[in-house]
Parts: sequence; structure tokens; C-alpha cells
Amino acid sequence: MIIETERLILRPFTENDAADTFEYLHEPMVHCFACMKTETIEEARKAVLDRVKDGEYYFAIMLKENGKVIGEIDAMPEATAPDEENAARDTFSPCWMFNPEYHGKGYAYEAARAFFDYLFGEKGARRIYAYTEDYNLASQKLCEKLGMRREGLFVEFVSFVKDEEGNPIYENTYQYAILKREWEQNGK
Repeated sequence: MIIETERLILRPFTENDAADTFEYLHEPMVHCFACMKTETIEEARKAVLDRVKDGEYYFAIMLKENGKVIGEIDAMPEATAPDEENAARDTFSPCWMFNPEYHGKGYAYEAARAFFDYLFGEKGARRIYAYTEDYNLASQKLCEKLGMRREGLFVEFVSFVKDEEGNPIYENTYQYAILKREWEQNGK
């Protein structure tokens, strides 16, 4: 599956994306991506090979003008009633990550908007929700620009990193969400 916007192409990862992917996985800006950190180009190659396996819900974000991969976006369907064997899988929680050199240019909104259209229009999404740390103001603004409502704040919700003594550092995390009917009403 390939999704095109004015300036971007969202497409499945290929093995050739390792160098571009290494640029943003080498030093993740947000703690929730700490587990994805790569130290070498070889680790980035392995990370890309994992991404290649799922081209239906995991996309490289590439600039049309030069073919450079500047980030990624993904979301897997979740069951709305986890205990039911045939429960609808119509809820998605997207994750987006971008090369810091390309922040502030509207690429994240452009990619996320196209991805949400894909999830709601092609994949049967009923609800899309996102988590963002309380210090990640750019991600909060993106959620709000996409028409998502802030549903709550989870205080000391999760830990992705440890302090110098090995103790977990817990983060406060906001949850945002939007329903398909809200997306359609807002004309996003």
C-alpha cells in the first residue's frame, strides 16, 4: 500500500531505508522510543527488516522531492473486547517518529492526516487514540490539530528510562482520541 500527499509518500519500508532510519533512531528525542535506539547502522538494518515485514500498517515517510525517508508512522488494529474471540478490531493507536531535521515543516500533520484517512477509510477504524508524554508539546499540538480530544492524563503512567542509580523515571502521559464520526464531521 502506498499513500501519497502533496509532499510525501507513505510506503512500506525497504531494506534500502537503513541509513535514513538510523538518523532518527540513533538518538530518539522522546523516551518512549528509547527501546528502538540503534547504536550502529547494522542495528538500523535489523530494525528496518522488522519494519519490512508489515507493510499494511507500518509506513516509512518519504519526501517526494528526493526520496529521503524522514520518519515513520504505524498502528496495529486492537480488539475492542479483548476477551471475545471474534471481537471487532476497529481501534488503532498510531505511533509517529520523525528525523529532528524535518520538525516544524508540517510533515507530521501531513503524514498523520493521510494515515488517519487510510485507517478510517480503508481499514475500518472506529476509534484512533494516541499517547503522548506531558513534555512532548509538539506531539500534543499535532493531536489537537488532527481534531483529537484530550481524554485524560495518566500520572506516573510508565517508565521507559532509568536514572543514574537504575531507578525507573515515570512519565506523565496524555491520551488523545478521535472517533470516525468526529473525523468525518470535522472534514479532516
